[in-house]
Amino acid sequence: MAKLIQAPPKFLPQEWRLANQTRYDSSEVQRINSERVTAESQRLVDEIEKRTQKTQKDVNKKLEQRIADVKYWDDELNRKLEELSNETDVLLTYKVRLEKAIESCNEPLRIAQQCLSNREKRVGIDLVHDEVERELIKEVEVIHGVSALLQRTLEQTNEQIRLNRSAKYYLEKDLKDKFTALKLDDYCSTLSNNTPDIKYTPNSVKIEGNSVTPEDWEEFSNTNILKADKQKNNSLTLRTLIDSILSQTAEDLRKQCETVNTAMKNRLKETKAAKNKLEEHLAKVMEEVSSQEKNIDYLKKAINDKEAPMKVAETRLETRTQRPNVELCRDPAQYRLIREVHEITTNVERLQEMLAKAEAELRGLVRSQLSLEEEIEVKANTVYIDEVLCMQMREAISINNF
Repeated sequence: MAKLIQAPPKFLPQEWRLANQTRYDSSEVQRINSERVTAESQRLVDEIEKRTQKTQKDVNKKLEQRIADVKYWDDELNRKLEELSNETDVLLTYKVRLEKAIESCNEPLRIAQQCLSNREKRVGIDLVHDEVERELIKEVEVIHGVSALLQRTLEQTNEQIRLNRSAKYYLEKDLKDKFTALKLDDYCSTLSNNTPDIKYTPNSVKIEGNSVTPEDWEEFSNTNILKADKQKNNSLTLRTLIDSILSQTAEDLRKQCETVNTAMKNRLKETKAAKNKLEEHLAKVMEEVSSQEKNIDYLKKAINDKEAPMKVAETRLETRTQRPNVELCRDPAQYRLIREVHEITTNVERLQEMLAKAEAELRGLVRSQLSLEEEIEVKANTVYIDEVLCMQMREAISINNF
């Protein structure tokens, strides 16, 4: 027997209409909800897009501001670096001036010491500790003092150059870092949503542990500038001091050199005057020697001239002794002859005494002549040392303002 197929149940018209209405209402609610979501999505997208654009603009503005700040400090650092570099270059020229000034002390010192050595070759009474020697010793002391002062100033200058270069190093290092930062921020400022090489970097969203605050960043560059400015000012002050020292030391050396030269000229004038005086006395002594020699010859002749009268008188006396007997009379002639012999003898003795005195005076004159000649040689030696060896050598001294 065939199986009967059961027909699906039939709905009532009211149920059909209700079911349709339910479908209508459900789809309408779904559509409305969808439209609302769509509208909210559009608003959200617009809002986020605007916010994103605003944020990007704000970031770009912040980057521009940051770039401007970096450029400002970069300009300040460059300006200070240029000032410090220029100052260091000028200070290096001052260093060269100091080195030349120190080197220039060697020749005057050598000449002064050589003058002292030369004057040790003076002999006799001329080997005197005179004003020239005192001033030469003082000149050596002045040159040593000037050289020591210049050397200390040179050391101070080298130290200041080192400090300038140290400050310059930190400026250059800061500038190098700012150049890199500026390059990176410039690159960042050129990035846009359409830049091809942008990418996700999730690990970049962080604050680096070694980062600093903007205040610390500004303080760092400001400190470098202040240090550089301080060293520049110190360098300027030192240059002023160097100018003063170079001028004063040159003046001191020049003044002492002139003092020595004046003392040497005065001493030379005095020595020449003494030499001339000695030569005048020598001429008078030599003239007197000649006169005394003639006087001695005259006395000797006078003594010799008394031999004949003495012989005549004694011969007469001897002859009269031969008178015979009463003729051997002590007559006036006899007494006068005896007195004549005594007179001649006394006169010869007086002449001999005078001859002895004359000869003694001659020996004294000869000794005086030799002494004067020796002293003139001493003075001539002194004049040669002071005028030829010392004065001509001192003409080579040149005191320059470096």
